[in-house]
Amino acid sequence: MSEKDTPVPFPENSSIIQQMFGDYYLEYASYVILERAVPHVVDGLKPVQRRILHSMDRMDDGRYNKVANIVGDTMKYHPHGDASIGSALVTLGQKGLLIDTQGNWGNILTGDAAAAARYIEARLSKFAKEVVFSPKVTEWKLSYDGRNKEPVALPVKFPLLLAQGALGIAVGMNCRILPHNFNELIDAAIHYLRGETFELYPDFPTGGLLDVSNYNDGTGNSRLRCRAKLDTSSKRLIRITEIPFGTTTESVIASIEAAVEKGNLKIARIEDNTAATADILVYLNPGTEVEKTCNALYAFTECQVSISPNAVVIKDRKPVFMGVSEILKCNVDHTRDTLRRELEVQLAELQEAWMQSSLEKIFIENRIYKVLEESESWEQSLEEIGERLKPFTTHFLRPVTREDIIRLTEIKIKKIAKYEIHEAELHLASLEAEIAKTKGHLAQLTRYTIRWFENLRKKYGAAWPRRTELAEFENVNRAIAAVENETLYLDEDGFAGYGLRKGEEVDKCSTLSDVLTVDKQGILMVRRVQEKFYVGNNLLYIRVLRSGDDPVFNMVYRDGREGITYAKRFRIGGFTRDKEYDLTQGTKGSRIFFFSVHETEAESSCVCLNVFLKNQLKRLRRPIPFPFSRLRVKGRAVLGNIVTKNQVERISRVADREPEPEDLPPAQPAPAAPAPESESDVPPMQQGHLFGPEPEGPTAEE
Repeated sequence: MSEKDTPVPFPENSSIIQQMFGDYYLEYASYVILERAVPHVVDGLKPVQRRILHSMDRMDDGRYNKVANIVGDTMKYHPHGDASIGSALVTLGQKGLLIDTQGNWGNILTGDAAAAARYIEARLSKFAKEVVFSPKVTEWKLSYDGRNKEPVALPVKFPLLLAQGALGIAVGMNCRILPHNFNELIDAAIHYLRGETFELYPDFPTGGLLDVSNYNDGTGNSRLRCRAKLDTSSKRLIRITEIPFGTTTESVIASIEAAVEKGNLKIARIEDNTAATADILVYLNPGTEVEKTCNALYAFTECQVSISPNAVVIKDRKPVFMGVSEILKCNVDHTRDTLRRELEVQLAELQEAWMQSSLEKIFIENRIYKVLEESESWEQSLEEIGERLKPFTTHFLRPVTREDIIRLTEIKIKKIAKYEIHEAELHLASLEAEIAKTKGHLAQLTRYTIRWFENLRKKYGAAWPRRTELAEFENVNRAIAAVENETLYLDEDGFAGYGLRKGEEVDKCSTLSDVLTVDKQGILMVRRVQEKFYVGNNLLYIRVLRSGDDPVFNMVYRDGREGITYAKRFRIGGFTRDKEYDLTQGTKGSRIFFFSVHETEAESSCVCLNVFLKNQLKRLRRPIPFPFSRLRVKGRAVLGNIVTKNQVERISRVADREPEPEDLPPAQPAPAAPAPESESDVPPMQQGHLFGPEPEGPTAEE
């Protein structure tokens, strides 16, 4: 490339382009958050849902409308096409609170999709008409093309966001608000209005069991566990009658089949009879334990799922993280404010109706309409009517305007001829009673709001019983629940695993079992079993470690090549998988003389050893007896008790004695060693080498 063809950088233009792309990205992110993915805290709706309900309200005539027609009308307000509108409408319809559906709208249990939009119909529910819409207090804005008006937010008079829940993925954040029970939301709202404490927990349309111990008010650090409800009344069959939230019977069955293929679960067969309610039949093999199979279902399938809610809402044109209690309080405050505005509008209308009725009564009762026959001009008639009304203005709620007088002149002669003063007075009295009633509601707005919620519960609460049962349950350990249908092998080349199919059989295991190994250098390790893994040819001990196993180890080792010989009794304690733990002090040349494993302390305390020392005279070559009952059971990192400071030639095990009452647990002091029959029976090197200090010099006999 020539110097002429070399591109010349333009740092100024580059910075402009970077700034332009940064601005575009921020605008796009803001648009997705505000206009597509995150619901508004006031009405609990995303923009597409709000536009669907607004369109259905405009089309509403009490009859069902084709969903295709609703989608087409909504496209006047929503610029993102019919697919997003149709799916959002189906989701709203499946929740059953705002939309009355007709036709095949799918099944939330099986995951079946709804029929095509031209085959299904919908209309607003009675609840939606009563709670969601109030045009006189709605704030409006122009639609995306400026041809129509749409609501900024619907004046919902109910915590709709918590009742329906919400799920959305925006740029850099996600929203997951779980649905709650209709009646419990009303109870919580009433408690809040009365200044009382309240608690709210999710309630799912699919039912199931729910552990809310870590709910944390639905904030970002919340974590729930939801289980399927299992009927175990039969010994050969487990019936799944309710499934966790966010799953379908199809996904649950697929997870069960996957667990069977991996060997984590053993069943005979599975059937799906789901219709209006979930009904999955899991048939068991003869001799299979029902409880263990249930634990495996919870551990390896979608019969138990974890849910992490994250409440993000739009408030004051920006995303805000809020807890469930805070959202409810915000919704209840908005409900009270909306009811106040509706009462104020109603009061103004009643007062205006009373004003017009009073003017009409005075105009007809005092025959002021005769002025129209006597005046020479229109303006003179209006002035004369105004003068005639002045004596009565002290009773009016506001001054009489020119428009009021013109409205009086437009009264038909037929109405004047048939006008009844008594009926007019009754009508005014009823208006005055309504005005007084409305003013009373405004004066006691909180009490009025409580009655509003109580009326909603009375009308619609019976249709919304709690479906999800609250319960506390422990998390199932997958390693415990796994079926042990594999065999752990150990071959001559230092490999172990359940996929070898040769060598020595160690024990039965599952694919999630832990394997404990100890080699001759005293290195203990716990690792997850695999099809094939290397353990070395220098292996001292291997076993499958199951939950609840807490064996006691007896061990005698020498520290270094010429160091002190120690003995200890210990348990494994806590461990980290694949981490090496040195049971000795780690000194080079250390040697393990004796190693045994026992399931109980009593068994381990029955072990007795004979310790033979090096370089002893033949007439003094007598073993030192060493009972493990002298030692307390401690942790694996303990140094141990001194057996001898002299060099050990070998150690042999003598016949174990029977457990005695003095074999006490570690918390109690160890019993004293049994006294010898005579002083000559005590080996000269025993005292001071077992539990006493090393002698300073050689004995006289040596």
